[in-house]
Amino acid sequence: MRAVAPAEFAASDDVPVFGRQIPYKYVVAIVYVTALFLDILDVTIVNVAIPALGQELNSDNAEWVILGYTLSLAVWIPASGWLGDRIGTKKTFMFAFIAFTLGSLLCATAQTMGQLIAFRVVQGIGGGMLTPVGIAMLFRAFPPTERARASTIVMLPAMLAPAMGPILGGLLVTHANWRWIFIVNVPIGIVGIVFGLMFLREHREPTAGRFDLPGFVLSGGSLALIVYALSDGAHSGWTSPVVMSTAGLGVLLGIVVVWVELRVERPMLDLRLLHDRLFRQCNVMSLLSSMSFLGLTFVMPLYLQLFRGFDALESGLTTFPQALGILISGQIAGRLYMRMGPRRLMSGGLFAAGFVILAFTRIEVDTNLWLIRILMFLRGTCMGFAFVPMQAASYATIDPRDNGRASSIFSVQRQVGISFGVAILASVLASYMSLSQPVSPDLSASEVAHVLTGYRIAFGLAVVFAWAGALAAAFVRDSDAAATMRPRQAAVS
Repeated sequence: MRAVAPAEFAASDDVPVFGRQIPYKYVVAIVYVTALFLDILDVTIVNVAIPALGQELNSDNAEWVILGYTLSLAVWIPASGWLGDRIGTKKTFMFAFIAFTLGSLLCATAQTMGQLIAFRVVQGIGGGMLTPVGIAMLFRAFPPTERARASTIVMLPAMLAPAMGPILGGLLVTHANWRWIFIVNVPIGIVGIVFGLMFLREHREPTAGRFDLPGFVLSGGSLALIVYALSDGAHSGWTSPVVMSTAGLGVLLGIVVVWVELRVERPMLDLRLLHDRLFRQCNVMSLLSSMSFLGLTFVMPLYLQLFRGFDALESGLTTFPQALGILISGQIAGRLYMRMGPRRLMSGGLFAAGFVILAFTRIEVDTNLWLIRILMFLRGTCMGFAFVPMQAASYATIDPRDNGRASSIFSVQRQVGISFGVAILASVLASYMSLSQPVSPDLSASEVAHVLTGYRIAFGLAVVFAWAGALAAAFVRDSDAAATMRPRQAAVS
């Protein structure tokens, strides 16, 4: 299939889909949203099933089911932008979607822990490329003035999936079998793959350049080592020789990556894009907001399950209102963005989110679940006002030819932010309690208070991250994002 120039992806360009004319941008959105939903849902479902996996497969290495997937993501995220530009976004995205779905099917058939970890690596190959390539496809299909609308579309799977994962995972593990947590991906994945193969268009960038082997090896290796160290540090201890050596080597490779990639004409990880002020500022804000958002999303289920003794289903139902808040505020933010611009929405949303999280620093042993649900809803509402404009503005000043590489950098940053946030908050908790065993009911009042202090400090750090993100957002210039905002004449009319 021929490569299509960006100019041909007009917002009014309709394509026939099952006898109806549909704007091509919505074809891209349907395929991307389906893949992204499955990718994020899979991560949260598997987290719930780790204890059952260890027991069923008689292994003490069940955490590698998550770690193997995460490391595979880390290796392939940096390469995804170049692969999409050179080979074609459709080919790359559909390969990733097929790898993820096939990996899910293989995971469901695994008979040993070794097989399951290997199949999770296959899933990670697909998962690592889905988001960077998908977001590049989406932002090429939607014109700049509709980026806010596109961002609200992305919010649907990005927020619903992590909220639904614990609920669905708890139901499947409790009332069915752990294999179903992987089987659920397959039929939806097949439908999405067939739809994408039928209706997606190919797009390649003639300026993609040759394969940057040093960039691929160094960037993938650096990110994988850093993510491993961050993931294992809270469990093995930050002074563990393995953690210290992998972290040190990862940082060293990261320094070499910067040195090498700045000397390559068309590098795999184009760090020169960070010279763009708006793109750089949005990356910093995204890093900090990811640390706060995903860090607390990691800690709250531990509080509910390990400290309070609730099962995964009850825990999921308690945190679910957060997704509803984001979905509601995301729709409002998409409309306000056109007139207000990103700065006030992002800064105000994160600042308000920090105040909501601050309430969790007063959490008690018997805090009412409905109060927690209300606070989670309010936190989600505040975060929605930050996430939509951040996504819409990030690529406003990036040349469309560089969207693929820009999305790789953005995805690398987000993965590092998630890993940092979870690692820091997990380390705080690990110094006060076990992260794998429920709190003993025989603890004295002083020991319970000690554990509770760990949770309060962790929530306090989530506040700091949110407010740091708000401060970073305050330096964004709305004029930089003018291309993604409604022109003044259109707003008046």
